[in-house]
Amino acid sequence: MLQAPALVAHAANLDLVIRHVLAGLGHGIHAGRERGAGVEFSEYRAYAPGDEWRRVDWKLLARADRYYVREAERDSHVAVWLWLDASASMAEPSRTVAGLDKLAYARTALACIAAIAQRQGDAFGLVICVNGRTEAIQPARGPRQLQRILAALARTEAGGALPDDDALRTCLRFARSPAVVFAAGDCLDWPSPWSQALGRLRGLRHDVRLLALSTQAEVDGSFTSGLAYRDREGDGGLHRLLATDREAYRAARGAHFDAVAAGCRQRDIPLTQARIEQPLEAVLRAWLRLPGARR
Repeated sequence: MLQAPALVAHAANLDLVIRHVLAGLGHGIHAGRERGAGVEFSEYRAYAPGDEWRRVDWKLLARADRYYVREAERDSHVAVWLWLDASASMAEPSRTVAGLDKLAYARTALACIAAIAQRQGDAFGLVICVNGRTEAIQPARGPRQLQRILAALARTEAGGALPDDDALRTCLRFARSPAVVFAAGDCLDWPSPWSQALGRLRGLRHDVRLLALSTQAEVDGSFTSGLAYRDREGDGGLHRLLATDREAYRAARGAHFDAVAAGCRQRDIPLTQARIEQPLEAVLRAWLRLPGARR
């Protein structure tokens, strides 16, 4: 059987990849904070007039000679927003997995999040940042919404730069309602209007989770020595990475992503860094980790 990165690279049908990746994953997107007669036990509290008798813990009454009620937390439905950086740099390919690039990995990861949201009954929507603009599908529930999201992701191609601040501010109109935001990109343009938009969402107390993707070659600088490379989103001409440049490249890249991580910590945005050659299941587990588990 194909490993997950190769499956992402070669599968034309996102449904197939979702079924493969989510088999046995078992993660939900959020834990609600509504109190009531839910499934997951939270705490005991003293009985108060009006409480349902079926929620009284009779065994605890026998031990403590007082009435206590079992409190539980149940999932509360919130909107799930999928944010995809589809700028030109996301077309960077893996040097070891044929047919795989950062965009394919990101849109497959977001497709899996959409499938989980649909499975647990949440409304979910999509924002694609491409060619300097945003394309949005408003949140809805159900299998048809999942197919709309998958179709939009499947036809997305990397191009252009990220949207400017005005375009992203217009897109943030959904921020009035509680949301979980899963943002996937390569974070090469940081700080940027995109990073500022994520910070504004977090400032409005939305649950924002960022996935920063790289290729293995980008991480360790194992590009073919002497070949010329062009900035996909700029007009700075051609660049050559020689064997003597690798140490400086790795130091500069490390400093950049240290700054990304520091900015996320400052805004209380959980950051998951991953290489597209990694198994997608493990990356999803890290990205889906609930806020309480992070601490």
